[in-house]
Amino acid sequence: MTTIHWIGTGLSAVPGIRRLIENGHDVVVWNRSLDKAQAAVGDLTQQIRAFTLANFTDSLDKGDILVSMLPGDWHVPLAELCLSKGAHFVSSSYIAPEMQALDAKAKAADLVLINEVGLDPGIDHAMAHWLVADYRASAGFDADNNLSFISYCGGIPKTPNPFKYKFSWSPLGVLKALRSPSRSIDNFSELNVTRPWDAISSYEAPLATPEIFEVYPNRDSLPFMAEYRFDPAWKVQKFVRGTLRLKGWAEAWGDVFSEVETLEGTAGDARLQEMSDQFWNDNAYGENDFDRVVMFVALKAEKNGKTVYHKTYAMDAWGDDTATAMARLVSIPVSLAVEAVLQGDIAAGVSAVPNAPHLVARWMETVGNIAQELHIRDHMAE
Repeated sequence: MTTIHWIGTGLSAVPGIRRLIENGHDVVVWNRSLDKAQAAVGDLTQQIRAFTLANFTDSLDKGDILVSMLPGDWHVPLAELCLSKGAHFVSSSYIAPEMQALDAKAKAADLVLINEVGLDPGIDHAMAHWLVADYRASAGFDADNNLSFISYCGGIPKTPNPFKYKFSWSPLGVLKALRSPSRSIDNFSELNVTRPWDAISSYEAPLATPEIFEVYPNRDSLPFMAEYRFDPAWKVQKFVRGTLRLKGWAEAWGDVFSEVETLEGTAGDARLQEMSDQFWNDNAYGENDFDRVVMFVALKAEKNGKTVYHKTYAMDAWGDDTATAMARLVSIPVSLAVEAVLQGDIAAGVSAVPNAPHLVARWMETVGNIAQELHIRDHMAE
């Protein structure tokens, strides 16, 4: 039996580990803190080991699968270790250029290095693959249509607080992300945004009970047009992958934006850490707080000013006493990717969530069992 080495039992890892163990797979759980790992999965397995690179390396054998839920800077070194050992690699993180550079070696060795198989990135990719395939097969398909694509996701408190946000881990990452530029397409032209708060807009979500959120572009959206099998000749009016927040978030965070904009250098980094510590003290999730995850992926096609195709994949999920929605929606898709590798369903090389219809269907069926609301809304039928 293939051994699955799952490294990291942090907040977004545990439901996926438990699912693999409960499904009868041979899982060895590695974590820097044995106590935390024991608390997370000790009721299911005794195959729990203290992780250091030195003591892990000798345990990885040919044909094994390594799952990295460690910080991003660990992924490439661990993927390189997999290549040297003849093992497969799985992570939920974005594919870094250094990871993509391993593609030829992985294909030559017939090894899978699959990433972007969590929530965002991950479930959003599966939704996008479904929509693009559905559009191509629709009566409205025409290579000359004008296309608009949006993909918004956010982790938010189920019960809103005055700050319109709560933290389940250090706020420093969220603060640093506010200083990251984004690239998308708007009105057929490339849109470059240096400060996210300059591009905040409203989005009316097609939930069972409609709700208005605030959204803004995140990271570089443009490479995902190829990932989602957009034809290079298609006329793209809008293409954006972005972050979603509760209505009123921009106003509640106004002073934060103003200060973050002025911070520079070492002193600026020190101030960000101070702000992070304060936010953690004031707005961390408490014992009786539940998180909520919402995601909306939509594709619209227009011809001569008339809409000929428009569907939205909508998801709304929240946590409970057993696990957060974020943990389930990140780690359970990771476990699906592990099973797909075991079944030979993933091609060798570096890749993200596959676009094969049967795998997309499997992913979304599982997500439907996690989320309280998951549906595809056909706006043309209204």
